[in-house]
Formats: sequence, structure tokens, C-alpha cells
Amino acid sequence: MRTIFALAAAGLIVAASVPAHASDDHNCRGAAQGKPMSIGEVAARVTAMGYDVREVERDDGCFEVTAVDTNGARVKLKLSPVSGDVVRRDYRS
Repeated sequence: MRTIFALAAAGLIVAASVPAHASDDHNCRGAAQGKPMSIGEVAARVTAMGYDVREVERDDGCFEVTAVDTNGARVKLKLSPVSGDVVRRDYRS
């Protein structure tokens, strides 16, 4: 019984650590094939999502956008350079 419990606990620990590790990897290089969006297109897309864009820059192959949401919270978004899809969203205090 102890062996089953120990194996189950070990399995939960491993399973819980995998998503956290995977979510830390937001490198967009080579993620999508095609023509990358311009900085202006990225700013327009994020504005259309309801954010007030403060800054757009390229970082690790992604577009990184510093913005403010409709509630006034600061947010940093990482977007795919080709599709413009949000791959990461971090709220700042």
C-alpha cells in the first residue's frame, strides 16, 4: 500500500511540474512560417483586443507588447510574429 501511495505521489509531482516548465518557454523563433507582422500591425491587433498599447518591441522572436487593459492593469503580452496570437500574458503591478 505504501508503495502505491509513493508511486502515486511521485506521479503527481512529475505531472504538476511539466506544465509549469512548458509554460516558461515562449520562444517564437521558427514557430510559424510566413511573413511576420509589422510593429504597426501588432499594435493595431492588440488595440483591437481592448488594450491601450504603450510599447511594442521584438524579443526572442516574439513581439512583446506593454499595454494597459480596460481595468487599468498593466500587462505584458508576447505575440506570435506571424499569426499575432498571444502566447503569453503577464500582469504587472
